[in-house]
Formats: sequence, C-alpha cells, structure tokens
Amino acid sequence: EERNKKSPKRKIVLLMAYSGKGYHGMQRNVGSSQFKTIEDDLVSALVQSGCIPENHGEDMKKMSFQRCARTDKGVSAAGQIVSLKVRLIDDILEKINNHLPSHIRILGLKRVTGGFNSKNKCDARTYSYMLPTFAFAHKDHDAQEEVYRLDRETLEKVNKLLACYKGTHNFHNFTSQKGPRDPSAKRYIMEMYCGEPFVREDMEFAVIKVKGQSFMMHQIRKMIGLVIAVVKGYAAESIIELSWGEEKVDVPKAPGLGLVLERVHFEKYNRRFGNDGLHEPLEWTEEEEKIAVFKEQYIYPTIINTEREEKSMVNWLNTLSIHDFNSSVV
Repeated sequence: EERNKKSPKRKIVLLMAYSGKGYHGMQRNVGSSQFKTIEDDLVSALVQSGCIPENHGEDMKKMSFQRCARTDKGVSAAGQIVSLKVRLIDDILEKINNHLPSHIRILGLKRVTGGFNSKNKCDARTYSYMLPTFAFAHKDHDAQEEVYRLDRETLEKVNKLLACYKGTHNFHNFTSQKGPRDPSAKRYIMEMYCGEPFVREDMEFAVIKVKGQSFMMHQIRKMIGLVIAVVKGYAAESIIELSWGEEKVDVPKAPGLGLVLERVHFEKYNRRFGNDGLHEPLEWTEEEEKIAVFKEQYIYPTIINTEREEKSMVNWLNTLSIHDFNSSVV
C-alpha cells in the first residue's frame, strides 16, 4: 500500500473486451446503483488493485478518465479503449483482471502522452453486427426460421444497400433528439459490408462491419434496421436516400444484441507520436490473438445463446409490419 502511494501516476490506455449482456452500457452513472454499467466494475477493480485511490473512483475526472466510445445497453466490445492516469504498479494487468468478472478483460496497456484523450484523439471506430441470416429472408416467399440459408443474390443485394451509406450523409433520422438541420447529424462512413455467412449450432449467421469517424446513439442499429426492412420487402430501396433528406422517416432500430465495438483507430496520433522514441503506436497486433479468443469464448456464444433463448431478432422482425415506410411527416 505504502509503495503504491509513492509510485508516480502515468497516463495510459487500457485495451478492454467485454460481453455487454446484463449491463446498461459502458458509461458509469455515478449515484445510480440500480443500472449496472461496465465502468462500475472497471472502476471497482482499479481501486481494489491499488492503481487508483478510492476517491478517484467517486470522481472520475481526478484520474482524467475518458472512454473512446459509449456502448449502449447490452452491447459488447472486443477492442474498447479507455485513457486514464494510474499508478504503474507491478503486474498491473493481472491485478486488475483478478478483480474483474471473467466476461470483462483488460487485454493490453500502453503509455501515452500526458494530454491524451481517448475520445478526442480517436479518428475512427469499427463496429460489427452479428445477426441470424433469416433477418434477410423475404417476408412473402422465404422461410422465416432457422432453416433459412442466405443465397448469393440476397447477400449481393444486402451489400449494395449497405454501400449506399458510405460517404457523408445527414443521419438525423437514425438517432433521436437531432433535428434535420443540426450540423452534428452529418456523419462520415468509410466502409460498410456484410461478410460470408457461417453456421453455428444449426443457425446461420453473418457479420456486418461498419467503419466511421463517429456514430450517434442507435445510429448503427437503425442503419442495419432500415436495410433489413428493404431486403425483407417492407420498404422500397429509395427510402435510404429519402432518409437523408429533411423529412422525418420512420427508421426501425435493430436489436442491440449483435452489436460489438471491434476496434478504435488512432491514425493521426500514431503518425505524430507512434515513432517519437518515447511512445508506442496504439496498435494491438500482439493482442489480436487474445481478442479473437475472448470473442469466441464470451461474445459470440452470448449472442447465439441469447438469440436462441430470447429470440430478440425474431421478435423484432415481427414488429416491422407496424412501421409505416410510405408516409413521411414534415
């Protein structure tokens, strides 16, 4: 304890992976104990391991804490980054992990510049969304259940629609509380595509990847929800373009279950400080293996089992017919 107090505080980043099921998102709500968040468990582990004094846990500004992305309720992460000041104690990762539940792991740590802020310094974020492929089964002439298998033609159609999102668009219809003329509703999407389907426990799944500068609350789930509505035959293809206009469009929000924060990108920071001899680039090549193992062990099984038990995608697909995709209200 005494030695801990003397060790100097340093600005670091932690690479985190977690399964978000049962949590009300990443961000801590101090004073609200009924909604448990990932940060509640993280801060508690930081205090217990001796990296931060107890009062820093109550006031996170004291340790300059910043998360790279706020993940919503139930959303998982394979490569979340948080920046904070800690005492660099011996075996720090092992000690923090000892105080964390097994479905939250710190997989890496790097020293960063004193002024580093993981949210502001991040140039892009990559998310994935794993979903059962029957989400793309046409409502009128395809099996709607687990026996469905995605054919090449449908996958191509999905990818053609997802590619429409690339570039800068006004996404005010893809979040709440943003008006059509709010400049912050404009977002830049670098890539978006759906990979090859694969079968797990007799159910076929596919993973959609999306990389963008930054995303608003529910934006990705709504982008995917709208594509599903088009592919299933509930909405016309033209609705995607229409949704970037000023009129209000009814955009359905896909379930949170399959969404995973895959990785965050610090390209500008790496160019400036990554090779200055004092700091390491924020690349996690050595941790890739650990990330992959964590996903196989905690994230994918949770998505698959929860889908089987709670049928979140099936139940949500049943609500698509009540959306009105034809009328738009000015």
